[in-house]
Amino acid sequence: MNNQITNVYIWDMDETLILLKSLLNGSYAEAFAGLKDAQKGVEIGKMWEKHILQISDDFFFYEQIENCNKPFLEALSKYDDGQDLSDYDFNQDGFSPPHDDLNKRKLAYRHRIIANKYKQGLHNILDQEMMDLWDALYKMTDEYTDGWLSSARALLEQCLAGNEDPTICNTVAGGVVRSNATGSRHINVLVTSGSLIPSLVKCLLFRLDNLISHENVYSSWDVGKLQCFQWIKERFDNRNTRFCAIGDGWEECEAAQAMNWPFIKVDLRPNSSHRFPGLTLRTVGFYFSIVYGNPDSENDDD
Repeated sequence: MNNQITNVYIWDMDETLILLKSLLNGSYAEAFAGLKDAQKGVEIGKMWEKHILQISDDFFFYEQIENCNKPFLEALSKYDDGQDLSDYDFNQDGFSPPHDDLNKRKLAYRHRIIANKYKQGLHNILDQEMMDLWDALYKMTDEYTDGWLSSARALLEQCLAGNEDPTICNTVAGGVVRSNATGSRHINVLVTSGSLIPSLVKCLLFRLDNLISHENVYSSWDVGKLQCFQWIKERFDNRNTRFCAIGDGWEECEAAQAMNWPFIKVDLRPNSSHRFPGLTLRTVGFYFSIVYGNPDSENDDD
């Protein structure tokens, strides 16, 4: 459909889709003026940090590749020769920081395994005891934050559906959703200032992996958010593509302004509508319409 509209939602991670830094430094609790137990928030944040680092190291090669951060998993795909890795010994291949083509190939192999593990999900990686611990921590965090995690996840689902009823959609390849109701396409992309591997692990742990595919996770750690935004525009842009950035920081705000994209600033304060729970698909649609006008479709629907 030539007139099909594609909406690309570009999300920040920390203090937007998830809460972590604000739990650890107490700023989330401070916003509630004594109504939240700040120490409990710190303890929850420390448990998440432990989980994220442990899983990154144990299953995603982070200890080996921590100093080889790339902005996205496909960055070195041209070096991957497709070798069967089923019997490959990643602990004995002599990998070191990828200054030459051989080590870039070894890093590309690791990225391929990471992508496959991401697609398979945590239930194929963790044992039942770890799954239970993770499930309990997620529920505890969601309760402490009055549903921040689950409501952020629900909005991601609604964005993909192009409708506040996320069941009215078809998932297609690459984490893209086509709305049955409107014929439009909807894509969630993550641009995080954190390094790539822990950010992918966060997506898994915070139950975002079926809403943001691995190829749509970008780390701006080395290159900055504006560069990531430019790559995303090049990748998805056509005359009917609309972009909207959502985050809490100045860098994504300035990058969105440079791209002439709408930007929604997430605010931790409990009286704000630009937080979770609070931010709605209707509000996101309003920001789209300010920049792109108001087409006859999707985001303004109830």
